[in-house]
Formats: sequence, C-alpha cells, structure tokens
Amino acid sequence: MKSTLEPWRAAWAEMETLQELSSLMEPADSASQADLQKSLAVLAQETAKLERRTLFRGEFDASNAILSITAGAGGTESCDWASMLFRMYSRWVETRGFKRQVVDYLGGEEAGIKSVTMEIQGEYAYGLLQSEAGVHRLVRISPFDSNKRRHTSFAAVDVIPEIADDIQIQIEEKDLRIDVYRAGGPGGQGVNTTDSAVRITHLPSGIVVQCQNERSQHKNKAFAMKVLRARLYEAERRRREEAAAKNYAEKQKIEWGSQIRSYVLQPYQMVKDHRTDAETGKTQGVLDGEELDLFLDAFLRWKAAKPSSRK
Repeated sequence: MKSTLEPWRAAWAEMETLQELSSLMEPADSASQADLQKSLAVLAQETAKLERRTLFRGEFDASNAILSITAGAGGTESCDWASMLFRMYSRWVETRGFKRQVVDYLGGEEAGIKSVTMEIQGEYAYGLLQSEAGVHRLVRISPFDSNKRRHTSFAAVDVIPEIADDIQIQIEEKDLRIDVYRAGGPGGQGVNTTDSAVRITHLPSGIVVQCQNERSQHKNKAFAMKVLRARLYEAERRRREEAAAKNYAEKQKIEWGSQIRSYVLQPYQMVKDHRTDAETGKTQGVLDGEELDLFLDAFLRWKAAKPSSRK
C-alpha cells in the first residue's frame, strides 16, 4: 500500500510546492519561469505514469506476460516481419528494465522467424502488453524483391498472463501427448546437442506448447506445463466472457485480414491502431520499441472507456 500511496503523495506535495513558488515569482524573472516550466513538465510525466496505474483493472494485469509471435502466409516476407516484431518487443523490454526469456524459437527457412515465444517479467507486463494480441500488418518495399515492389505481410501476436501456481487448472495425464526432440535456434551447444526440447499437446483442446531454452528436459517440461496451464486458463476465461456477452467486441480473431494495427513504411510512413485510432508517423521509433507506449496507453484508455470494462 505504501508503494502505491507514496508516489501520489509525493506528486501532490510537488504540485503544492510549485504553486507556492509560482505565486512568489516575479513575471519578469525569466530564469525562474523557465525552471518552473521544466519542473512542471517533469511533474506532468510522473503524473501520467501514476494515472496509467489506475487503468490496470484486470485480474492478471500485474502478472508477467507470455508473448508469442507467428509469421503469417507469405514465406520469407512474413518471417522477416515476425523477426522485426520480435526485435521491437525485445527493445521495448530493455527500455523498461524488464526481463525477457525466449522459451521457444523456430527460424525461417531463408530469413527471419516462423514463430517465437518469450516470457516477459516486469511490473504490469501483461497489463501493458495485452493490447498487442492480434494480427499486425506491414506494408513496405520488400528487401527480398529485386523489382522493388511493395509487399504486405502479416504476423499474429498472442499475449497471455503468467498465472500463479495456486490457481487450479485440471489437466489429466491421459489428455497429454509429450514429445521430446533436439532443440534448434539460439542457444548454447549443450542445448542443441541433446534431446532436451519438449512439446506438449493437450488433446481435448488442441493447444500445443513447446520449450527448448534449457539444457534439462525436466526444466523444459516444467516450463511448457506452466505455459499450457496459462493458455488453458485464458481459453476458459475467453469462453466465459463470450458466453456472457455474445457481442463481445474486445476479442480480435487471429486470422489474416483482421489486423489490429498497420505499419506502413511505403509510400508514406505511419503506424495506426485500428481499434483506438492512435497513430504516429514515427515508424522507426515504434519499431525500435521507443514509441510503442503510445499504443499501449491508448489501448488502456480505450478499454477503460468501454461499458463492459466498468461492469
């Protein structure tokens, strides 16, 4: 409670101090006026961060996140786009001081990534990244096309919260098919030379999870089971929400053509979210992870304003 209340109290005290200084300041004192404006700008930034916290209303918003990226149809183009998204989220994680652990990686045949799953650890990681679930569309001049034609590529992003161990998810051993195989992709030599990678298929739901980041088959199986529990819980949560509201509008179908956001690099530069209408021309800043917060914040405000969020 202290960690929640103290920043608000500090911001309020700073505001009162600046108000008092403003009332004592001479209009002609330009240096003091400039210092006051700088202090106000810093206070505004801190207040914006505090305001964002009030938008985290979901049960698992404070949880770590498990984020997966899957290339769409289009071969090398889409695999390259998936790798660009992987870099974008990785850079965003770094700028926030969060931790990232790649748990499964499948490279493209010629370039890029076919699929990747990573665990992102940090305060409100899921609450911040929940906006990214859906199809992301890229329009650009293809670096793989010798005729320099414009191409459109798609990649699907899935984000689920890492759920606590005390949440009961019934998983029957008979409902699982567990395969082991040799790991591929990034990793030390020990990872890639033993049959330590684990793939678990939950037969009733068809959900497949896999992990290959550890040398130990036991550790990979344990983490894969954790991801499976999270995916089953999320699937059940979504099923209940859809049953309670048939016109549930927040859930985006993960299929090509139902994109939640477009990244246009040619013939003009713009990134636009199709749910919130947030947009920016700083495309490189977004792809570098530096301007991504614009869309995360816009989604939180959009979601908070929806009637279903206030029930």
